[in-house]
Amino acid sequence: MRPPRARTWGRVGCTPVVRVRVRGRGSGRVSIAGMACCKAGHRSRMIFGFRIHRGRKGECKAFTWQDYRDLILRARIQLGGPIVLVWGNLSTHLMPSMREFIAANQDWLTVFQLPSYAPDLNPQEGIWTLVKRGVGNLEAANVDHLAKAVRTRLEKIQYRPHLIDGCLAQVGLIMNN
Repeated sequence: MRPPRARTWGRVGCTPVVRVRVRGRGSGRVSIAGMACCKAGHRSRMIFGFRIHRGRKGECKAFTWQDYRDLILRARIQLGGPIVLVWGNLSTHLMPSMREFIAANQDWLTVFQLPSYAPDLNPQEGIWTLVKRGVGNLEAANVDHLAKAVRTRLEKIQYRPHLIDGCLAQVGLIMNN
């Protein structure tokens, strides 16, 4: 899989030259889970979890249901109230352990499952597009460099609630105050 292309510029008549210094050694991946949150009378927020996989034996490669549970609990604490969660059909979201957690906390947690293959209904997809746009021309030397760039981009988005509002409005989930 190739990274997304990004645009560049150069003076008229001069072809831009990009010198690549990526070593390409090692393996690893950056996994992110996020929630675009809105609450009537408050600014929109984004809450995210972050995991770096460095390719070590026995290391978890992706988010587990416990990681998603912890993200939901953190969102409840930060938002200070009940949560209506709209999420996709990731296999981790559908695990029996996650369903038990949802059933045990139905007094403050309501879950709506999106239809299969419906990224146009998920506001978080807009957030991921903004993140990818911000790191499109990045020459990451290693997975830690990539992780730092992604985390910086996510933190910038967190402080721009109008971007989160735009992603929520695009899918029709924005609340009128």
